[in-house]
Amino acid sequence: MKIEQIYTGCLAQGAYYIESNGEAIIIDPLREVSPYIQKADRSGAKIKYVLETHFHADFVSGHIDLAKATGATIVYGPTAKPGFEAHVAADGEILHVGNITIEVVHTPGHTMESTCFLLRDENGEPNSIFTGDTLFIGDVGRPDLAQKVIAELTQEKLARHLYQSLHNKIMTLPDHLIVYPGHGAGSACGKNMSKETTDTLGNQKKTNYALQTNLTEDAFVKEVLTGLVAPPQYFPANVLMNIQGYTSIDTVLKKGTQPLSVAAFEAAANETEAVIIDTRSAQEFAKGFIPNSINIGIDGSFAPWVGTLIPDIRQPILLVADPAMVEEVVTRLARVGYDEAIGYLEGGFELWKNAGMETDSIESISAAEFASLYEDGKIEVLDVRKKSEYDSEHIIGAINAPLDFINDSMLLIDKTKTYYVHCAGGYRSMVFISILKARGFENLIDVAGGFKAIKEIGKVAVTDYVCPTTML
Repeated sequence: MKIEQIYTGCLAQGAYYIESNGEAIIIDPLREVSPYIQKADRSGAKIKYVLETHFHADFVSGHIDLAKATGATIVYGPTAKPGFEAHVAADGEILHVGNITIEVVHTPGHTMESTCFLLRDENGEPNSIFTGDTLFIGDVGRPDLAQKVIAELTQEKLARHLYQSLHNKIMTLPDHLIVYPGHGAGSACGKNMSKETTDTLGNQKKTNYALQTNLTEDAFVKEVLTGLVAPPQYFPANVLMNIQGYTSIDTVLKKGTQPLSVAAFEAAANETEAVIIDTRSAQEFAKGFIPNSINIGIDGSFAPWVGTLIPDIRQPILLVADPAMVEEVVTRLARVGYDEAIGYLEGGFELWKNAGMETDSIESISAAEFASLYEDGKIEVLDVRKKSEYDSEHIIGAINAPLDFINDSMLLIDKTKTYYVHCAGGYRSMVFISILKARGFENLIDVAGGFKAIKEIGKVAVTDYVCPTTML
């Protein structure tokens, strides 16, 4: 028996490859399916099942393309109503894969169709459980996402379902089981997940607040709903794509990776009203960029930020990116349902500039320069980190204007004033400034290195640290 966790850090997502005696299953695959197929081919195994723990909100799964390519059966838990051919399994149903078995454990709460998969080894002994977004390491799935798709559900109803699933099903299982969750720290599907991506169920029973035996249902509901904020706006659209189906990623890649000359790029921008996303680093972008383009660096949580900040998943997108990274950029866009990339600027920004086209720039100063200005006590400071980060620790006098809710944050800014903008490390502040600059805000100055660099200088007054209870 072989179990492999395939963890994608930029989405904080775990997919799983499980193989036994020439047969394999994939749990919660990402949209680009060739790595799973190649892995099975190398082992001489046939992919028999694609198991989906639920209809995902934070990414588009590769279940449909993978099933078409391999002949595998897509499996959901009870109550799921997919818009394509799939097997909706009964609670307690047993799936046979080589010499092992998988038991379907229906665990509604995060969503109503949420299901865990209990693996028994060649000897019939319980070995591990694949919990999707029902149980994370140190946390549980937030129960407010499905209500965005199914109106009659409320977050309290879902939270009560989740309590019952955890306490009546998960907690009755043996302590030695390895828990393999769907996400880790950084995902918006939970509010305070561990950085660890596996653990024993026994240890989770000891350390996870949601699995404490003395926790009543009412106390659980109160605890699990505290600290939630509105989910990213692309989540419902991704759920519908996972339910209804989607364009093959091969088609999306072919369209999105088209090289465009300066003239063709400019024409496409004018004709389609495409958003121009520049994926270079923040400081590289600051030195020069195409006017009205926005900076979302590929080296950060690129796809979730695109999904958070660009309201329409059908929005045409033009790319400024390293040619070697274009396919990766388009793939990451497709992972969150943004299938309308229509090409990239061949030759990049340098070619644009050398062609004599109009350019723009953003002023960026060092943390040391900021500290010297702050000592005068006369500057306006914008902290664009999440509210939870700001509440935990912030520069005294700074205004919290979270990037996550940029349309609301924009209302806090007086266009006639100059603001010094920082985040945690310099990534989000440039995203924030680039978006607002495209909207006519000209007096925003970036602080390179963000709060971390400012704090290391030691000359700027900050509030006392308070341990956060949520990372949303």
